[in-house]
Amino acid sequence: MKYRLLFLSMVSLFAPTLVFGACSVANLTRCLDSVCAINIGANPAARCQYCGSESAGEPTKSTAMKSVSAGASTKYIIPDKELKKAPKDPGERYVWGTRLCLEKLPECTTDDVTDNYDSLIEQSCKAAGISAEMSNLAKKVNTKKSENSCSEEISVCIIDAKRCNANYKNCESDTDFDKYFSECSIAANGCDSFLAKIKTSLDSSRKTAVANAGKLLKNIIAAYKTAREQKLAAAQSACKNNQATTNCVETVCKNNMRNKCGNAYEKEAARALCKFYDTACERLK
Repeated sequence: MKYRLLFLSMVSLFAPTLVFGACSVANLTRCLDSVCAINIGANPAARCQYCGSESAGEPTKSTAMKSVSAGASTKYIIPDKELKKAPKDPGERYVWGTRLCLEKLPECTTDDVTDNYDSLIEQSCKAAGISAEMSNLAKKVNTKKSENSCSEEISVCIIDAKRCNANYKNCESDTDFDKYFSECSIAANGCDSFLAKIKTSLDSSRKTAVANAGKLLKNIIAAYKTAREQKLAAAQSACKNNQATTNCVETVCKNNMRNKCGNAYEKEAARALCKFYDTACERLK
């Protein structure tokens, strides 16, 4: 796999939201140099040792910062306090430094890093007498993770609304599920040995969720059908012996007629108002 694809898979989880604009390569280089080029003036192999390959050996120990970024504004430099947290593995350190520098320079992207800084690391490795191929620089971070942590990480990724969704409605087909699982497994570094088991478990959950969704829909349809049938039966019962019309006339007489239908005019008016029951009952026959 090409370096850029692997590198992006490692950094994309941590990179900030990017904004469009011109990336200052000079400032980006200063920032990465503050992580990868310590004492490069006295040690040309510094970039290779710090952020390239373990084969370059241990970098020279020093508490002083003497890189090409020395004397520059601290705005684009990772401070010593943060550097104490940097990973020891060169590959991990490169990813770690990239994440922090992209936070300081949001107009820059991981492409800007690979397009401009990889070549500097290669030159440094050559200075150390090492032929550093990008495939070596791009090795995944070998973070040891437990099966549970891997399962949780991949599960959270899979049920994201942009992928399968929590109810797996976007992954009813095997093809969609396989596609999203592939994306999530690539992003989950250090989980290779657990992938097959995790996929089987998630696939089982997916199939159960899809099946239950189908059952739920059938239950809802059945409930509406039952409700309609009950209403129809009640309406048909009310139409027997013109009971619905009779009840309507009694109600209108009681509530709307001044003389409670004590004369022929009010009785006729009440029957006219309740005529719609006769029409409805005719249609239900």
